[in-house]
Amino acid sequence: MYIKRDDDGRIELVSREETPECQEYLSAENPEVLSFLMEAESSPGAAHFQASDLAFVRVLEDVIEVLMDKGLISFTELPEPAQQKVMERQSLRRRLNGLSLVGNEDEESGII
Repeated sequence: MYIKRDDDGRIELVSREETPECQEYLSAENPEVLSFLMEAESSPGAAHFQASDLAFVRVLEDVIEVLMDKGLISFTELPEPAQQKVMERQSLRRRLNGLSLVGNEDEESGII
C-alpha cells in the first residue's frame, strides 16, 4: 500500500497504487496501515490493538506451519474448527498473494 503521512507522521491517506500524494510503500499487513484502515470503525487505541492482533495472527500461522514442518504436531491433531481456520487462512493468503494485494517480502526473507 502506498501512503501519505501528515505533519505528525501519521498516515492520512492510503492507495493501492503509487500516486503523486502517496509515494511511501508499506505492506498491507503493516500495523500502521491496518490501524489506519480500522480507525473509521473504532477509536484509535482500539484500532491499533486490533491491528496488532491481526499482525499477531500472521505470527501464529507461521508458528503452526513450522511446528507441522518439523513434525512436532500433525495437522489432524488440531481440533476441527482450528483445521478449518488454518485452511481458510492459507487459501486467503494464496489468493491475496496471487492478486499482488499483499506483499510477500516476509515470506521471501524468512522473517516473521
